[in-house]
Amino acid sequence: MPFTTTEIAGLLVFEPTVHKDDRGYFFESYNEQAYQKQGLDIRFVQDNQSFSKYGVIRGLHYQLNPHAQTKLIRVLQGKILDVAVDLRKGSPTFGQHLAVELSAENKKQFLIPAGFAHGFSVLSETAEVSYKCDAFYNKESEGGIRYDDATLEIDWLVPFESVIVSAKDLDLPDFKDCRNNFEYNG
Repeated sequence: MPFTTTEIAGLLVFEPTVHKDDRGYFFESYNEQAYQKQGLDIRFVQDNQSFSKYGVIRGLHYQLNPHAQTKLIRVLQGKILDVAVDLRKGSPTFGQHLAVELSAENKKQFLIPAGFAHGFSVLSETAEVSYKCDAFYNKESEGGIRYDDATLEIDWLVPFESVIVSAKDLDLPDFKDCRNNFEYNG
């Protein structure tokens, strides 16, 4: 399972080895030993799945410490733009974001550690997204940032007139006002 580093420390993209033949394909979507060989000791405890239609933007979401979550995101059907925003105070990339196109076709996965906000936009007619978390959901620890925060300047690749956002996500604060207890540890 190849691991690709990104320009933001901690964010990794995975491209699993896909074995194809005339029957279809097979790949390991997760292998704990492969992660451990990369120095990643993550114990996933919860799997989540969503289905959304074109133009939906979910996020930006995170959980505060001590319930912060590392997430491993992949697409089962369709195509999304997956976005992570660095919330780690003191990080050289604090406030910066990285966007990765994930699809059922490219089978890429995005590992987003604790200390990042996460969101995605649906670029295909529909998309099914699955992600693993290393901590359980905790309502009191919920945090979020408006998807259209002017300082983040995220291009979700969806025309404004096609954007669909939940009322809850529209009520999230801007980046400068979000709750944040993350620190960069080098």
